[in-house]
Amino acid sequence: MDNYSSSFDFILLGFSDHPRLEMMLSGVVTIFYCITLMGNTAIILASLLDSRLHTPMYFFLRNLSFLDLCFTTTIVPQMLVNLWGPKKTITFVGCVIQLYVYMWLGSIECLLLAVMSYDRFTAICKPLHYLIIMNPRLCLKMIVMVWSISLANSVVLCTLTLNLPRSMVKIACVDTTAVEMSVFGLGIIIVLTPLIFILISYGYIAKTVLKMKSKAGQCKAMNTCGSHLTVVSIFYGTIIYMYLQPGNSASKDQGKFLTLFYTIITPSLNPLIYTLRNKDMKDALKKLMRESG
Repeated sequence: MDNYSSSFDFILLGFSDHPRLEMMLSGVVTIFYCITLMGNTAIILASLLDSRLHTPMYFFLRNLSFLDLCFTTTIVPQMLVNLWGPKKTITFVGCVIQLYVYMWLGSIECLLLAVMSYDRFTAICKPLHYLIIMNPRLCLKMIVMVWSISLANSVVLCTLTLNLPRSMVKIACVDTTAVEMSVFGLGIIIVLTPLIFILISYGYIAKTVLKMKSKAGQCKAMNTCGSHLTVVSIFYGTIIYMYLQPGNSASKDQGKFLTLFYTIITPSLNPLIYTLRNKDMKDALKKLMRESG
């Protein structure tokens, strides 16, 4: 097959069927990668250095920013190598490592967004008990659980796939029904279950906000949730739209750009989404810039 150059150097990557587009894409990817690095690093530093931001919400936000840094760094360097150079391949070992890490980090984001929705639910629906419920020990346990469950999911799912001939479900020369059902089941658990949890959390939040008599209180509550809801909408909207596409060539090209969107552009948007609507974070970033200047 054309996609295999040797047993150790294989899988045709990039947008080689659109050569004129590759140079433009390399510039776009580089720009957004730099924005991702600077924006998420700034959020981590600002929230660590400002004592006002030592709360559960910003603890989870730091984790999201760190995750975005890891997620894009797993993909972008190899992508730029393929976009810039004539060689559109990746080594077998590199492919396996990237697959496991990519699946691990993608699963983490699904679960982390669900944990962040629970944090917002507790803050708005149980404000008097918020700091008691969301204590540092529980927050740390939740993060460890998220990373651990996601790692287990990645190991199981990727190992099932790699045990097939040529490591690809669609071209494997065996009956792949069991593997496809396993992948589907894990997808339901890791993707849809957190989404359902998020929707339920925001159902209770909406109910509580509507009962508030103070308009100022309603606005504050919605501002608190607005950034998270925006990130959830972009992340899940892109994934659901992409995986509901039929398997024709047009949708495959579209899938490439959608994958590019949620792996490159979305992580660069998250810092903007969380800072533009958040006065405390904007103040912390200004303080950080003053001190670094």
